[in-house]
Amino acid sequence: MVAPGVYPLVVDPIIVNTRLSKVLMDGGSSLNIIYLETLNLLGIERAQLQPSAGGFHCVVRGKKALPVCRIDLLVCFGTAANFRKETLTFEVLGFRSTYHAIIGRPGYAKFMAIPNYTYLKLKMPGPKGVITVSSSYEHAYECDVECVEYGEAIESNAELASKLKALAAEAPEPKRHAGRFEPAEGTKKILLDPNGSNDKALMISTDLDPK
Repeated sequence: MVAPGVYPLVVDPIIVNTRLSKVLMDGGSSLNIIYLETLNLLGIERAQLQPSAGGFHCVVRGKKALPVCRIDLLVCFGTAANFRKETLTFEVLGFRSTYHAIIGRPGYAKFMAIPNYTYLKLKMPGPKGVITVSSSYEHAYECDVECVEYGEAIESNAELASKLKALAAEAPEPKRHAGRFEPAEGTKKILLDPNGSNDKALMISTDLDPK
């Protein structure tokens, strides 16, 4: 086994009444997270959402993430012969992710689950013995690659937007063209009748002789 523990632990629990194939078990997160896109997939109505407690960091690098709201959802692990159900509170985020949801330490604690990142397994007590949830290395690798590529794409778009903004700020202001009420540059005013009382004038180029 090359570099055990490198790949993410991706499981497929049943949330509400749908089995989701890309749920990340993140023991380093103090939150359970789900996305609006996933709620649409589950058919969750907006009336079921509750106000969120506030923002948090480390979901978007260097920025504060503001959850749209929070929601309590029923999560189930195991098989028909031996399963366990618990209600978890998820923070709902409005941006897209390659995962359907992320279960953090509150989820581990609620299920009393123990991860094994070497063999990509999750174990927890069930009514008929220990429940073992397994993930394949191929699936974990595919999810990891997809997540990295999506993150790089976001970073590239952010850098491109920043560079375009900087170039726009450095660009010289365009020269103003002659308008109806504003003379163009390089012109001079010549009175049509210098000796009379008539103050009508004509605008000509500075290179032309007034005569």
